Amino acid sequence: MKKLAIVISTFLITHAAHAFTIDTVEIASKHTLETHKATVILPNSYSQNEDYPVVYVLHGWSGDYKVWNENTSIAKQADIHDVIIVLPEGNYDKWYIDSPVKKQSNYQTYIGKDVVAYIDKNFRTKAEKNQRAITGLSMGGYGAFNIALNNLDTFGNIGSISGGFEPKDFRYTWGLEEVFGDYDKHPENWDNRAIKNIAHKLIFKDINITIDCGIDDFFINSNRELHDKLQQLELDHDYTERPGGHTWVYWDNAIQYQMLFFKNKFNTQK
Repeated sequence: MKKLAIVISTFLITHAAHAFTIDTVEIASKHTLETHKATVILPNSYSQNEDYPVVYVLHGWSGDYKVWNENTSIAKQADIHDVIIVLPEGNYDKWYIDSPVKKQSNYQTYIGKDVVAYIDKNFRTKAEKNQRAITGLSMGGYGAFNIALNNLDTFGNIGSISGGFEPKDFRYTWGLEEVFGDYDKHPENWDNRAIKNIAHKLIFKDINITIDCGIDDFFINSNRELHDKLQQLELDHDYTERPGGHTWVYWDNAIQYQMLFFKNKFNTQK
């Protein structure tokens, strides 16, 4: 039996037929400057005698580990699909990379290794690649792909909602140069981390992919570019464009489709 460690607060939320449990935990890491909190959502069916798939969902720029739960109905999805949902901390604007210029800003490794290890140790998880998924919105959509592409033995399912897959297109905004470095001096820091430039790592890796972006979103072009690249590489993936922009209304709707996608993949890969 796995023992739950460092639980700060646990409370039961009841809404209609849903009775998921939300835990706030602290996860330490030598890869970042501080210990970070994470939200862990357990389904009402959570049992000490069963193991559960896990979906990691990353926040966007300026967000934190609380915003998904505060702004969407994501917690219900834990009950609907009998999965554990983890909302980790990306520290506002660190872009989920191991920064080549900012000391101990290694959120790619922190989430891809430290957070996953903590969750597997302290909760009843199905601790194998094909029973883990990672997705996120905006900066978190980029982060989900970046983390998965650098941890191909950890995540068997990848998603993104409104992801900003080509950081150099917005290099003077959102703190990007603080973690990627000066583009004029070190363009390789950016080009080597653009998702379309590293998507070839997915070849022969048997990873399920789902991408969703609104047609009015300012990241739509980079989503279309990645979609085209995956087609060129002959990599199967779900790709969705729908009316909508860079909003919580869009993300609240989109996460429901992605959770269903992941659950179907979990069921077919047991």
